[in-house]
Amino acid sequence: MSTSLQQPHEPLPQEPADPAGGQGLDNAVWAALNGPHRHLAEFAGDAARYRPSVSPFAAVADPADPRCWDDLAALVGPGNSFLISPMPKAPTRWTGGHVRGFQMIGTAMRGAVEPEAVRLGPDDVPDMLALVRATRPGPFEPATIEMGDYFGVRRGGRLIAMAGERLRLAGWTEISAVCTDPDHRGQGLAARLMRHVAVGILDRGDTPFLHVADNNTSAIRLYEALGFTVRRPTSFNFLQVPA
Repeated sequence: MSTSLQQPHEPLPQEPADPAGGQGLDNAVWAALNGPHRHLAEFAGDAARYRPSVSPFAAVADPADPRCWDDLAALVGPGNSFLISPMPKAPTRWTGGHVRGFQMIGTAMRGAVEPEAVRLGPDDVPDMLALVRATRPGPFEPATIEMGDYFGVRRGGRLIAMAGERLRLAGWTEISAVCTDPDHRGQGLAARLMRHVAVGILDRGDTPFLHVADNNTSAIRLYEALGFTVRRPTSFNFLQVPA
């Protein structure tokens, strides 16, 4: 999700109640950290976050409970920043910005093996980070690869496209880090890699989902063509604990 941050000069609208079933998706980061990704988590009371080397995402059990935010402040530390979704009821003295977007579910998505795809591992991380810097698909850290399976396309030894798994919770796995080098766009690599990633997700009985900035219309069209539908509006909120 590459877009500039919007400073929240006014309160963000509250998200609607779960309109499409999707148990856990309303607070997907919390569900992941208390589920399949518990081994990647750090906890303090009713707050949790990924290890910083894995992801900047954090979550609270109940955004409406001030005690949860006290737990999160203790976990993250004064003056430090984190990323939280969905739209939170954060204390007013916490500063930051947000990116508005959509949560989409791929109930009609079909997987397909991509012959050109190669599995990416720890040795590929420097090339993955370089591709992320060039394309800005969203947060990606040196140990993000521990969140799930990642696949890429190399040509001439150069990593030119990739996609993989990010949040994983009971019954759902997020497809993320979908990016293609600008010199190789227009070849359908993003769609082909997403279908390849979906093979593993569907084989274990999960349903794919993803997040996208609401102004990224070209990506939204691609995801709809692959079988995704908008489940709900959401936002990604970059917040800083008061020093």
